[in-house]
Amino acid sequence: METYGKILMVASPAFLLLVLGEKLYAWYFKKQPFRNMDMLSSLSSGYTNSIKDVLKIGTAILTYEWLVNHVAVFKIESTLIVTIIAFIALDFAGYWGHRLNHQINFLWNQHLIHHSSEEFDLACALRQSISSLVNFFAIFLLPAAILGVPANVIGIVSPIHLFAQFWYHTIHIGRMGFLEKIIVTPSHHRVHHAINPEYIDKNHGQIFIFWDKLFGTFQEELPNVPPVFGITVPVSTWNPIKINFQHIWLLIQDAWRTKNIKYKFLIWFKPTGWRPADVIEQYPVNKITDPYSFEKYNPLSSNNLVVWVWIQFLATFGLLLFFYGNIGKFGVPNMFIYGGFLMLTVYAYTELMDRNPNAIWWELVKNICGFVLLIQMGNWFGSSQNQTFLVAFYLVISMIGTTYFVKKEIQSTELIRA
Repeated sequence: METYGKILMVASPAFLLLVLGEKLYAWYFKKQPFRNMDMLSSLSSGYTNSIKDVLKIGTAILTYEWLVNHVAVFKIESTLIVTIIAFIALDFAGYWGHRLNHQINFLWNQHLIHHSSEEFDLACALRQSISSLVNFFAIFLLPAAILGVPANVIGIVSPIHLFAQFWYHTIHIGRMGFLEKIIVTPSHHRVHHAINPEYIDKNHGQIFIFWDKLFGTFQEELPNVPPVFGITVPVSTWNPIKINFQHIWLLIQDAWRTKNIKYKFLIWFKPTGWRPADVIEQYPVNKITDPYSFEKYNPLSSNNLVVWVWIQFLATFGLLLFFYGNIGKFGVPNMFIYGGFLMLTVYAYTELMDRNPNAIWWELVKNICGFVLLIQMGNWFGSSQNQTFLVAFYLVISMIGTTYFVKKEIQSTELIRA
């Protein structure tokens, strides 16, 4: 937990700079629009996922350590060859876990957020789940466990394997020659993120593309079929916490509403997107049928509101870095209280991004919680007097700013439209 927090202290600013660098390159050299809200939604999703991971919220039905202790045929030492084997085994497990996330209804909920952006850029790589609370994909590491690959090697290789999936989320790198036959490239992954009928549920590989070729899920990027990104049932929100639970809420509603008892149970295990016929007829959902003619989610926002959301985002980034750097000192329950406060902060300002008038109430709850914590602790989770003052100042300004934008920009606009 503490080690992962220190890694994120370095990785988070690096990822942010890379994301901004790509966006500025696209805006300045390629004359592409700088979609602030989509990018900030993606980055905010990265916030929530990292908070979940640092707090280790979730459980594994079957752990690799248990597997290697019970099924290993050999006992081998940690060497370079073993590390390479571990990396390949992890990628094999990643392929199958990724593929099942796309093909089984209830599993799609924990992966949907990664595909929810209607852009394909480095920012969308950071759209990661907080709803994957139960992990049972260690079973796909069975070959490594049988060979006796030590658990500590898997633990070292895992973050490297994860971070290595960041770079290929871009439209600015074309075909890569012979590498196209070996590793997942931006071209391969553009196919994976596309909603064109030719591309859906293809290229599940995470590092190596040969798994897809071996198991029949490979599709190259076609020159006459430009990829269109997103998901076929658009999320229509910038709030990453809402996105994480939209699909599971739809499944719960469908299971409750259908009159077919059998489908109340089977709906969870049916192919992704399957719904009972009686529910489809009575409760239709907005679904993209033509990927070339739909309108991207993009509520109108003034320049002032965009600047304000950036201020909120960067203030949250500062609070998050403090969390990463001090997680070892917080202890229980303070680390979960702090994590909850950060989640509430993200929820409040992303509601404002959606132009939801209720953002003012979420902001009020967040700031009341913040001041209660300040009063009870006498400081901000052990921080210095100056840092505590900055947090108190932020809470006041945050409330004033959000109230202004809800009253003057959102509610007044709604009145004009009415």
